Amino acid sequence: MAGSNERIYRSLRGLEKTASTSRVLNLAVLSVRNTGNAEHHDAPMFTSPVLNGAVILKHRLRADEIDLFDTRPRTATKLIVPFDRADLSLGGRAVFVGQRSWLPALAELRGGPDEDGMVRDIEVLEALDQMPSLDPFLLREHLKRRGYEISSTYFDISPGDADRMQRFVGGEIARLIELAYGGAGSSGATSRLVEALLSSKTDERLEPLRLTLQLEGESYREGIFSWKGFLYYKWVLNTLWPRLKEMLVEVAAVRVIGQRDRYLMVAIEEAKVRVRSALETQVKTVMGYLKAYDGVFQQLTDGDAIAFRDFLLKSPGLFTALGESAGMVSHVASFWRYRFPENKPLMAPSDELLEILQDFEGGLGADSPLSHAA
Repeated sequence: MAGSNERIYRSLRGLEKTASTSRVLNLAVLSVRNTGNAEHHDAPMFTSPVLNGAVILKHRLRADEIDLFDTRPRTATKLIVPFDRADLSLGGRAVFVGQRSWLPALAELRGGPDEDGMVRDIEVLEALDQMPSLDPFLLREHLKRRGYEISSTYFDISPGDADRMQRFVGGEIARLIELAYGGAGSSGATSRLVEALLSSKTDERLEPLRLTLQLEGESYREGIFSWKGFLYYKWVLNTLWPRLKEMLVEVAAVRVIGQRDRYLMVAIEEAKVRVRSALETQVKTVMGYLKAYDGVFQQLTDGDAIAFRDFLLKSPGLFTALGESAGMVSHVASFWRYRFPENKPLMAPSDELLEILQDFEGGLGADSPLSHAA
């Protein structure tokens, strides 16, 4: 089992009301929320009821955790089975997907002798491990493409968000639709084509687009999926920038309450500086990926499909890198607003604030002694 009970406790403590973020898939909360829901029960993510109440995290490995792997990954997918899914603060038992001897540990966690179910659960966990983040939209598409029919209740995407994304994508690719479909892009036709593009199924309506991109078979399917990933992250980040600006102001202004240990106060102020620097670095990285995408997409809409086709052929790797960076930024902004809601006092005890900053430093890749001292 990976990690100490204390680390697991810290991982779970703030997740009681959170179902999904870029770094967290909280099946425990979803199982409680969907008690008595036949759809949730009849099309589960895992065959094991135990795993369907687990918490799955994209976790930046600490120095003492890297040795659990034969390779030296930067991040890993962590499966946590809580002692009580209705009270995550009690902690749980955990294993990393892909760590040495993880399959016997998984078998012990999930319980039951069902070998066929065990194979499917392993495959689903490995599919989750392939993703750079746990964003619900991309996760749903990724698993559908691999043939897993899982209830939409496991992917906590609001209908409003889905509609807003569809409108955003329509605006992004309207010029491309006109190019590929010979000017047949009325608003209704554009909406239907966007729906087809965002679907996980192969749709004959996209055939002119495939011909325009000059792609075949698996290269086309992988390229389209990564393209959806770029569009998704571009939409997410469009809504994220204002929250990031607010957060940076609040990080500097947050007030420490309670005991004011001099060492902790100095450590907090130094951590604030490192978090700001690391966050700005990650934002620049994300902007760099999106700028590269915008450049080749502009060439495509100008009538040159070769550059965009080549971009899609190498996009799975770029998409993974973008997903990791965007996921880090999104998690930091989302968790900050969860912990410090708008119009509420901007204050926290010194030990809790330092712990939050440590988590942000580790997630953003800041090279800090604090991230290894926790």
